Amino acid sequence: TVGHSNYHLNTTYLGDQQLSPTETFPTFIGDISNVGSLSAQILHLITERIRTKAVFQTQQAKFTTWQFDTEYRGDDYTATLTLGNPDLISESVIVVAHFLQSMTSQLVLGGELVYHRRAGEEGTIVTLAGKYTAQKWIATLNLGYGGAHASYYHRANDQIQVGVEFEANTRLQETSFAYGYQLTLPEANMIFKGFLDSKWCVGAVLEKKIPPLPVTVALGAFLNHWKHRFHCGFSIIVG
Repeated sequence: TVGHSNYHLNTTYLGDQQLSPTETFPTFIGDISNVGSLSAQILHLITERIRTKAVFQTQQAKFTTWQFDTEYRGDDYTATLTLGNPDLISESVIVVAHFLQSMTSQLVLGGELVYHRRAGEEGTIVTLAGKYTAQKWIATLNLGYGGAHASYYHRANDQIQVGVEFEANTRLQETSFAYGYQLTLPEANMIFKGFLDSKWCVGAVLEKKIPPLPVTVALGAFLNHWKHRFHCGFSIIVG
């Protein structure tokens, strides 16, 4: 079968206030497709401790997502408040509050509160979270009314990294896990990534840098054994 062709136009604006190699404010990111669907993000630094973000998405001429985030970073804690799709006319809103506190240099504890309201429905979910960071590994655990989520990441050496993820959903009575790894070959300028999950989905990505050009070629393949689906493709990254 042959699907419909589509294309996207992307644009990014970076301001002159750079806090780190990966943080620049203000930042504007936009993506529009050939059918008129728009995705946009705006990031702004109000003060040294307060950061804001706005996200907008449309499906052709209809707004589907409008979200506003505010984050406050203290000396040893972080607090975040998110408003998702607030609508005064239909009296619907999703409110998410996060709080993370550094107990020690390695242990972080916190929680999340999710409140949602729409016509004829209202509810609140509370989740507790913990993260422990060692020299070569990181472990996380989330416990809530809907279930539990745990992850473990280990850096064996400069070339090998592995990770495993486990999730149990008490409402759906389902459990799942996923395993992934990354192999870096610096002498060959190559990175190989692979994963396997409990739904028998297998995937692999091979990235190859082509010096001295600022070009990276990536080849990927994904196979779902249960649904008998196979996808493959390649990409060229310049920069």
